[in-house]
Amino acid sequence: MAVAQRAAAAAGELLLERFRAPARGVQRKSSRTDMVSDADRDAEAAVEQILSAERPDDGLLAEEGSHSQAASGRRWVVDPLDGTTNFLYGIPAWAVSIALEDADGSLVGVVLDPVRGETFTAIRGQGAARNGETIEVSGEERLDTALVATGFSYDATERSTQAAVLADVLPRVRDVRRAGAAALDLCWVASGRLDAYYERGLKHWDWAAASLIVAEAGGELHWLEGEPLGLVAGSPRVVEGLREIVDARDESRGT
Repeated sequence: MAVAQRAAAAAGELLLERFRAPARGVQRKSSRTDMVSDADRDAEAAVEQILSAERPDDGLLAEEGSHSQAASGRRWVVDPLDGTTNFLYGIPAWAVSIALEDADGSLVGVVLDPVRGETFTAIRGQGAARNGETIEVSGEERLDTALVATGFSYDATERSTQAAVLADVLPRVRDVRRAGAAALDLCWVASGRLDAYYERGLKHWDWAAASLIVAEAGGELHWLEGEPLGLVAGSPRVVEGLREIVDARDESRGT
C-alpha cells in the first residue's frame, strides 16, 4: 500500500503541474476521439520507476504500454491518467489508478484524485478508506431513487448501443451522471456520492483498483459477460435492479 501511494503521488504531482497547461504530444489511439498525451506517458514512467525500484520481481500492466512479467506471482495494474479527455479539456475529473493483483485478484487498490486532494484506498479483507477515513456505499435500496453513473465508449457503434441502454435506465432511476473517469465513478460509489455505476467497454486498468475499493466499502459487483466486458457496481439492492435492465437490453441485442 505504501509503495502504491508513493507511486500515485508521484504521478499526481506531475499531472497537477501540467493540468490546464498547453498539451504536448497529443495522439489518437482507438479512434479520433480517444486521445493520449505526453502527460499520460510521463505519469506512467514516474509510476514504473518507483515500482521497478521497490518491487522489481512484480509484473506490470499499464495503459500506455509498460509491461513486464512477474517473478513474484503479483502484478501491478496501472492507469496513469484515467480521464485523459477531461484532463486535456481542463475539466477537473481525472485520477491516477494503481492496483496490485495476486492469484485471487486485486489485493491493493489506490485511486488518487489530485485536484481534490483525495486518495481512495483498499486492501482486500480490510475495508476501504478516503484519506484514511473509512468509507461505505450509500445503502440505497430503491432503484427509482438511486443516482447512477455510467460512461461511454469511443467507438461510434458501441456508443449507439450504450445510448439505447441509457434510454432504458434513465426513466427508472433518480438521475444519471457521466463524469468521464471510471475510477472516480467507482470511488464515488464506494464513498456514497453515487448509488451505482454501470458500463460496458472497460479495460482492465480502468477498474482493477476501484472495483476493489467498492467491494471493500460494502458494494456489490456484477460482471457483464461478453464483448465488450462490462460492470455494474453499487449498493447491493440497487445493483440487483440495475443489472436486470442492462442484462435485458444486452439479451435483446444478442450479447
